[in-house]
Amino acid sequence: MQHGLIGPLEIESLAFGGNGVARFDGRVIFVRGAVPGDLVWARLLREKKRYAEAEAVRFEQESPQRCAPVCPVFGECGGCQWQMLPYAEQLRYKEQIFRDSLQRQCGVAAERISPILASPVAWHYRSRVQFKCRLLTDGRLAIGFYRPGSHFVIDIESCPVAAPAFNQLLPELRALLQHSPFAAQLSQIDMEIGDGGGDGAQVRLVLHYAGKDAAGLAACLKPLQRTQSLALFLRSGSKSSLRHIGGPVELTIEVDSPALPLAYGAGGFAQINLAQNRRMVAEALRLAALKKEWRVLDLYCGMGNFSLPFARRVAKLVAVEEHAGSIAQGRLNARHNRLTNIDFIARPAQGAYAALGGEKGFDLVLLDPPRCGAKEVVADLLKQRVKRILYVSCDPMTLARDLKLLLAGGYRLIESRPLDMFPQTYHLESLTLLELLEAG
Repeated sequence: MQHGLIGPLEIESLAFGGNGVARFDGRVIFVRGAVPGDLVWARLLREKKRYAEAEAVRFEQESPQRCAPVCPVFGECGGCQWQMLPYAEQLRYKEQIFRDSLQRQCGVAAERISPILASPVAWHYRSRVQFKCRLLTDGRLAIGFYRPGSHFVIDIESCPVAAPAFNQLLPELRALLQHSPFAAQLSQIDMEIGDGGGDGAQVRLVLHYAGKDAAGLAACLKPLQRTQSLALFLRSGSKSSLRHIGGPVELTIEVDSPALPLAYGAGGFAQINLAQNRRMVAEALRLAALKKEWRVLDLYCGMGNFSLPFARRVAKLVAVEEHAGSIAQGRLNARHNRLTNIDFIARPAQGAYAALGGEKGFDLVLLDPPRCGAKEVVADLLKQRVKRILYVSCDPMTLARDLKLLLAGGYRLIESRPLDMFPQTYHLESLTLLELLEAG
């Protein structure tokens, strides 16, 4: 041990969460900022009985896999974890982590796991970004992202994973707010973009403002409203506090072929990688192999990202989401696209099958839960003996937990495929199709 550091640590692999994995003194050490092939000295951050978390401080040897990060604040900013790895290596490790999770925890056969689906682009893919704000003691307004494990805002000039339109707006936005009386009461700026591409793409700004002079802030931002494609909103607390200042109320994305336009409002949800989202929907349709006579239940449906493409191909689709605003948006999207065989219902996912299945039940249940997974809903589906389940996951760990229950409860895994929705980070999405054994 040197000056409070441990090491040298030989980094053997990468873990879900983005950290390098080493072994020291009988424990696993998860090392932030390290990749396989590195030999590092690290500072301990947290210690547990069987493992510890640390950050790389000094490199005795750098991995040959390393590349130069594109972002000048990479490592300080908590937005990306893997910019020091070429994209091909990121994909390799993501697929490996996903395979290990399903094979070790669930006993899934290797041939049932398909290769990872790469993102069409590795940079400038984010269609939604939440920039944090903080007025510094020297009077500058920091706009950027939190440092890992803190609420300290790392100031940025631009972000290489954000849509180009956001980086074009940042300097002007900073100049307007920098010395204004509103800067001290801004905590966050949300930027969102719809489909359309290029300079004509729709952009929406939501400024989180704790002050009382909303009219003054709106007037300060007036120079931004030079085009019809820029929308401005102010938010002073919950979603219900949203105030529309100007520009289009909704953003529109597209899925499926022929294209289905899907609108969503400020405070709503859409995937952050629009091109990859279209590929994910297409993969979901391939896996589902829908039949015209089927009835489908879509749980955690949002504003209809999967619901509308699926409804095009089946007799009936029931879409469930607890957030009433998303359900209202889903209904509008269905009406706009002239889909009449779909019902959007605002209620919890748990218990939805029993309440809505009726005598016929459903031929397929689509699950797209939040990061915490769908443990309680899975218990419901096991009782109902659902024929087919298509599970969309954004967390391999909670997916493995839920799959163990389903596989033990009489399901077989037909195919599982990871998808990279978030290049330069450790995050990934996946699609998994299961079928009840007795259903043939």
